Amino acid sequence: MAVTWDDHGLILSVRRHGEHDAIISLLTQNNGRYAGLVKAGASRRNKGALQPGNIVKATWRARLDEHLGTLTTELSHSYSADVMSDADRLAALSSLCALLDALLPERQPLPEIEKTSVAFLATLNQTGWAARYARWELEILRDLGFGLDLSSCAGTGSMENLVYVSPKSGRAVSAIAGAPYASRLLALPPFLCDESSDVPDAEVASALALTGHFFEAHVFAPHHQAMPAARARLVERLRG
Repeated sequence: MAVTWDDHGLILSVRRHGEHDAIISLLTQNNGRYAGLVKAGASRRNKGALQPGNIVKATWRARLDEHLGTLTTELSHSYSADVMSDADRLAALSSLCALLDALLPERQPLPEIEKTSVAFLATLNQTGWAARYARWELEILRDLGFGLDLSSCAGTGSMENLVYVSPKSGRAVSAIAGAPYASRLLALPPFLCDESSDVPDAEVASALALTGHFFEAHVFAPHHQAMPAARARLVERLRG
């Protein structure tokens, strides 16, 4: 008996397969990250709908569960079209999709990550998007089990003047406690500890250096993978 499911999903990547078809990777609400073959997915008629950052209603079918399977899709919302005219926001969307495609295990339901990611995309065309993107990366680290503790100093317990993060423990460190080890600690941008949204791009780039360290340490380096190029391009744009 064939295996099938219906779900809504965020398109993470699209890869041409043959002359007319495409293999797409979806982060679904209930089934996790799934790949599937879309017939005529590379055609002119379907190309606009099958873009990273779009939400589709999808039906996945396969003869056996371990097979690649085929997908039929119907566009629900095009977040890529919402930001197509803004290169910086489009870079954030591309980074989000590429990170999720690289970080997430296949076929493991991750509803919190899907919900958090779609919620961010829904506000991407609003002001303060860059700071929210950095906070989104913090949430992804947490949901993957590698959350940082920025609530108090690892050495003294103080909640004041937290300016560093330990690259090993992921805990915040105060200016006084961290002074002797400053060259070995990571910078903690202040906005990650409050609700600030009017944040300079350079400070957001510093936050992404922080989250990037832990993505590398916990996920990419152990699997001998590189950080997605789309994320590196976003960081470069923020650095100016």
